[in-house]
Formats: sequence, structure tokens, C-alpha cells
Amino acid sequence: MLACSRQVVSKSDPLPVDGLREMVEPANPFLNRHSLEAATAWVDEALDALDRQDAPLRTARGLMLLEDIRAIQPIPAEDRAAVDGFAVQASASLGASVYNPIRLPSIAVAGGDALPAGTDAVVPRELAEPNGESHIEVVEAVAAADNVERQGAVATIEATLVRAGTRLAARHIGLLLMAGISRVAVVRRPRVRVLIIKPTKAGGWVDSNGPMIGAAVERDGGVISESVAVERSPTAIAAALVKTGVDIVLVIGGTGRGGDDHAAAALAAVGQLAVHGVALLPGETTGLGQTVGGVPVVLLPGAPAACLWSYELLAGRAIRRLGGRHPELPFRSREVITTRKIVSSLGMAEICPVRFGDGEAVEPLPSFAEIGLMGAVGADGFVIVPQGSEGFPGGARITVHLYGEC
Repeated sequence: MLACSRQVVSKSDPLPVDGLREMVEPANPFLNRHSLEAATAWVDEALDALDRQDAPLRTARGLMLLEDIRAIQPIPAEDRAAVDGFAVQASASLGASVYNPIRLPSIAVAGGDALPAGTDAVVPRELAEPNGESHIEVVEAVAAADNVERQGAVATIEATLVRAGTRLAARHIGLLLMAGISRVAVVRRPRVRVLIIKPTKAGGWVDSNGPMIGAAVERDGGVISESVAVERSPTAIAAALVKTGVDIVLVIGGTGRGGDDHAAAALAAVGQLAVHGVALLPGETTGLGQTVGGVPVVLLPGAPAACLWSYELLAGRAIRRLGGRHPELPFRSREVITTRKIVSSLGMAEICPVRFGDGEAVEPLPSFAEIGLMGAVGADGFVIVPQGSEGFPGGARITVHLYGEC
């Protein structure tokens, strides 16, 4: 059983780089496989939302609001035109028709304009004909408040506009700007350092994992403070880990059992290696821990599919928690029928790609072990088969997570 702890390894300053060489063992610590549930529990226990930030509203999309925001004035603050047309006194239009057009002053307004004094309705452009430069002829009567957005129609003074705990979207920003709000109290955006361990033979190497994980970090509300390639040596990795100035570190590669895989040993030397090895396919060599200064670290496998899924299930969860978001996967889910049996390895939680066939049923695709990232690109979604299951029989009702953000 994995013991979860919030304890920071040390409150001392980061170790000097010169002292790292003796501390980092040449071999990787033994992979001790933990359940996905236990690894998830460590993330949830070890990480809390970051501190408060007073942010400009225009840059706060995706951030978590910390306080209820109430209207300080009616919205709109005054009666205003709801359509393009002409502002009129409604009583003056009584009796107007095609056979009896009524001549009124031409007071042109656009949708959103405040109604001029002495007017209480708007005649749409298609119901009025110009009559000289200063008058119109109205061919249909209007009543008071017709085509008008009344003062306070959106919100009255002290009405709650957006509640604390809301993840700000474009619609919230628009409403709050209408209310005269320019700054909001939010959870600070997590700062993320990405360390990409160079391959042993780097000739012609093109890094695909770094940009892939960077895009996922941005989706989850984080910001990449630094993304650097690190030499495949224990001292180089350890030195990069103890650098300060970020809220979480993601290490890509060097997490396995090979003689040149040093990520886990480096973390153990300069902090705490709480988890190394998760019963997850793909993603078996994932690691979790924290530096000597208490900064959380997630070790992501170098194989692209394993890197993606260890990020989605553990590193992404950590970043979402730091940013105050709901930690669960950022995908919609739906219960559907599988047309064929989904096979999984007993003792491992496995991510199985699926796609929709005829109707609402799904069919399994080849595993990520067989086709790598094509299992994600060619699928409509995925199923998480629990560790204690060998899969699902054909015709079973299963939960599918659908690609596309919530």
C-alpha cells in the first residue's frame, strides 16, 4: 500500500550542483509498481491549489475565480436599443399602418445604443421609411419597451454575476466587462518546467514529446516557464531538478530500467521519490515525487504514447489541482455499448482506444502498444479498463471518454 504524505522533504535551500555527483547513484531505483488509484491518491494528497492572484480580467480566461462577483450597477445601466432602427415615443406611433403611415422625427440608433431622452421604443429599420433628412414614416405601431433592453434586464444591483469556483470562460469575461469589472481574484496559473532527457544516440533526434506535453499543459491551465533538453546523466538531471522558480517539474524520458535511465535516481537524490512504477498501460515507468524544496515532480516515460497517458492521468491531474480546476480528465464521457470484446492485461489499468461504428456503439482499436499515438489520433475516445479486470465482453455497456475538451 502506498503511503501518501504532504511532508516536504526539506525546507533547506536547494543542494549545490557540486554536491550532487556523490549523491546520485548510477543505477535507477527499483521499479515498485503501484496501482493507478494509489498514484492518483498521492497527487490528490500532496497538491493543493496555488495562491491568489489579482489578474486583469482580459487575461483571466481559464482561471478559477476565488470570490463571488456581484453587480455594482444595473446591467444595462440604462434603457438601450435592442435592434438597429429609430428611437420613438411609442404613443406617437399609435394608428400607424401601411395605409396610414405616421411621420415622426428621425432619431437613428444602433443595437446597444442608449435610448435618447423622450423615447421609449425602437422602430426597426424595415418598418420605417425615410421622409426627408429629419423625419421617417412609420408603417406599424410599436408599444412602449418594444425592441428595447430595459435597465437592469441582465442584472440588478447586488445580483451575483459569477460565483466563486467558476472557471472563467469567454461568456463570463464578456458579462463582467459589461458590469465594469476589470480585475478579478483568481488562482494563479501553474508555472511548469519541462525537462526533456536527450536520447543516448541523439543523431537526427526530433523532440515530439515536449511540444505535445506543452500543448496539454496549456489546455490544463498551466504555463510553460521553461522547456529544455537535458543530458542523459544523473548529475545533469539532478541539477535541473533543483532549479527554483516553478510550481511543478515534468521530466520526459529516462524513467525505465535501463542502465542509462537516471531520472528516478536523480529525483531520489535531491528530494523524495514517492512512486516509481504504476500499473498503467501505457505508462508503466511513471514516477512521482518532490524536490528538496517541496516542488512536485512527475516522471513521464519517453515513449510517446506512454508519455501522453502518464501525463493525462497523473501530471495533468496535478496541474489542474494546482490551478484550482476540477482534477478529473478534461474529456466528456458517455455510456455506450461495445460491439466487440475489449481485452486487457489483468493486473494493469489499461487505456484502450475506441471509435464509433454504426449508431451509438463503439468498437475497439488496436492497442497503444501496437500502433502508438495512432491509437489516439484515429480514435473517437478511450476506455479505462480497471486493474482488476481483463476487459469487457462484446455487448457490454461501458464508459467512453470522448476526445474534445469539456
